[in-house]
Amino acid sequence: MSGSIIVAAVVIAYMAFMLFIGWYSKHMISGNADFMVAGRRLGPILMAGTLAATEIGGGSSLGVVQQGMGKYGISAAWYVIAMGFAFVILTFLAPKFRASTVKTVPEYFRRRYGRLPGIITAVVMFLPLIGLTAGQMIASAVILSTMMGISFKVSVIAICVIVTIYSVMGGLWSVTLTDFVQVFFIVFGMAVALPYALNLAGGWDNVVANVPAESLDLFSGYSVIDVVALTVMYITTFTVGQEAVSRYYAARDGRTAQKGSVIAAIINFIYGFIPATLGVIVLALINMGVFDAAQFQSVGSRYALPVLAVTAMPPLVCGILFAGVVSATMSSASSDLLGAGSIFANDIYRQYIKTEATDEEVMKVAKIVMVLAGLLSLFVALFNTSSIIAILMFSFSLRAAGAFFPYVMGLYWKGASLAGTMASLIAGTIVVVYLEQFTHGVIFGIKFGQPILLGLVVSFIAFIVFSKLMPPKEKTTELAYDEHES
Repeated sequence: MSGSIIVAAVVIAYMAFMLFIGWYSKHMISGNADFMVAGRRLGPILMAGTLAATEIGGGSSLGVVQQGMGKYGISAAWYVIAMGFAFVILTFLAPKFRASTVKTVPEYFRRRYGRLPGIITAVVMFLPLIGLTAGQMIASAVILSTMMGISFKVSVIAICVIVTIYSVMGGLWSVTLTDFVQVFFIVFGMAVALPYALNLAGGWDNVVANVPAESLDLFSGYSVIDVVALTVMYITTFTVGQEAVSRYYAARDGRTAQKGSVIAAIINFIYGFIPATLGVIVLALINMGVFDAAQFQSVGSRYALPVLAVTAMPPLVCGILFAGVVSATMSSASSDLLGAGSIFANDIYRQYIKTEATDEEVMKVAKIVMVLAGLLSLFVALFNTSSIIAILMFSFSLRAAGAFFPYVMGLYWKGASLAGTMASLIAGTIVVVYLEQFTHGVIFGIKFGQPILLGLVVSFIAFIVFSKLMPPKEKTTELAYDEHES
């Protein structure tokens, strides 16, 4: 059996197994809560696996390798490690997340502040999930196209179909169980690539001798301030991002949510330096003449990992690595799709289109929207040429800047008001969009590496000022009764 056939067989078998899990999981769905939050029955191991797998995606695999071979060098690892820092900090908020007994973030806003913040956050949370799903599809398609010698467009379509099918079949149960398998493939597949890459380069000493000194500097690309900014961005976006915070909602109890968050952090810490190191090795191989730099200019530096794998590894190992990277991206894409479907069905359809909809109707709508969101993400993936990480970071920032403080402070501060929430949502979103799309992070001559930082400052001020000027009629942190909650 030729090498390419072995590689393809491994990945195809893996994808078939994911579809099987999706089919199996549908038998675990008896209602809307099962579909959206796994019946709130996840233990710490399952929760940690699905949380880590969801956030270790295309940016954390292909994207970090791409950065590692570029100006970031080994410091690209901070993109992943900062996620671990965020999970550690979220450990302290985890019991509050679980105790709220909501299914989605917009549901929290609606029951805490009223219908208007509920619909605004539903829209603000829904749209970035399209960009997030597209980013993961791009990363998956890069692997498939390299591995099987098929076009990028065909690969994107194949990934879209597979992820959408197993996500729709089993909801969060399907996503959780596939994630549990996928996180193993992610970490193991990337780790097993290291010794083969080092062997191709002639050992670590050869790598060091053939890359600039700054490539081995932990803060060459990401400064300390950048790491802090990344951590803040992750804390905020995981707090309000449906694909992440739904794992806390789905935990068995508050203690379980805490344990799962800590284990997820540990997974990120273990994984963090692996893709960055692989990127540095690719740069060394280019400088040694093993790879032609023009090769990456023609196909894009995001192909660095696939090219390395095909060149350095035996077919079986290469297949495992490819399955690992496809795992990383598919797990994130499935979570994003489920988040989009859950938000639309729970917070738009049931609240504004058909208020008397049954659980079965809501679940059906969620599945339909997941299919439509998958198709829209497919369109974005086919025609977007931006960096994977650029897509992800803008999506993260857009949804988090205005929503973070009303969400977190609303858990603790009885004085949080509707007016403060509206001011925060509007101000934070405007600032991020303005910096990202119009000034490229510059305002008043000051460069913001992470536009979300200014967005958070402005949204915090707006939230506090307007909550003080226009306080709530009833000072409480309790949520309004949800007639649909059993």
